[in-house]
Amino acid sequence: MPVTQLDAPYRINPTSWNSGFRYDQAQLRPAPTQLLTVAGQGSLDAEGALLHEGDLTAQMALAMANLEDLLARAGMDLRDVTRLVVYVTDMDAALAAYGAITERLDAVGATPPATLLQVARLALPGMAVEIDATAGR
Repeated sequence: MPVTQLDAPYRINPTSWNSGFRYDQAQLRPAPTQLLTVAGQGSLDAEGALLHEGDLTAQMALAMANLEDLLARAGMDLRDVTRLVVYVTDMDAALAAYGAITERLDAVGATPPATLLQVARLALPGMAVEIDATAGR
């Protein structure tokens, strides 16, 4: 069924298996007047030093906090994210630690379309997660 006027994301989920991960399979949104593209965020401090090596949950939480900081600086929050991509070096550990992401999404009721990918390596030794996003408002 075509959607003609949108004030908020129109969530498209032909199945419900994805709801536990707090993402929609697709969203139809009005065209944004502002588009924010965010480079991959890891668990880095203000000087670029990796924190929480060996603790994927803590790395996910800090990567999300860094993402939220950038969103806030643009006057946005996680509800404005139109695409979330999470890169991890260990899928099983990431699935076990994914609550570090879903609790932040739940806090604002966000369910952005998302992709979770395992990669062989990330930019810094010991980095286990990197999150990039696109947001619009």
